[in-house]
Amino acid sequence: MTAPLYSLRGVRQSYNGRPALDLAELDIPERSILGLAGHNGSGKSTLLRILAFLEDPTEGTVTYAGRPAGSHDAALRREATLLTQEPYLLKRSVLGNVAYGLTLRKIRSRERAEEALDMVGLDPAKFARRSWRELSGGEAQRVALASRLALRPRVLLLDEPTNNLDQESAARIKDAALAARTAWGATLVVVSHDLPWLHAVADRMVVLAEGRIQAGR
Repeated sequence: MTAPLYSLRGVRQSYNGRPALDLAELDIPERSILGLAGHNGSGKSTLLRILAFLEDPTEGTVTYAGRPAGSHDAALRREATLLTQEPYLLKRSVLGNVAYGLTLRKIRSRERAEEALDMVGLDPAKFARRSWRELSGGEAQRVALASRLALRPRVLLLDEPTNNLDQESAARIKDAALAARTAWGATLVVVSHDLPWLHAVADRMVVLAEGRIQAGR
């Protein structure tokens, strides 16, 4: 059996003495899509931040690709990228937003950025020069996702990616998430309150309540 990409053991996270996460164990296989469900405050976003190496747990161990991992390792943060519930767009063109991370990494950006726009269903010929101000909520969310897809991360973490989106935008984001695994073998962890949408995307579901795993399949 292939070793999991992530292995969490005895992971607990607290903020100001208040417990936010308490996981005895969780394994996430490479190239899998894990769906996370649960009420607000159940620990889903906290778990995503730990998986993105943005913060370390109060207790426990996080193993990534077979070795101990944490926020101290800047290189790991280039392997896992997080799309938050309300992604921030830069005050520039659509193409400028999507290509920004590539430019920072000194990667030739235009072709990769246009491919990422195609993945989220935004025609580069129509959207590349469009200002961030001209986007609808659904288009802005898709541009934010495209900026992550352009990086071709090993791990893509999505926090409520379809929140307040129309049906077409939600379908485009689902297709893009699945394409990321097909195209370069990405591993995905997706949080959503839209359970039918989440079931259509995920290989496996985990339900969190008060920071603990309550159910999974």
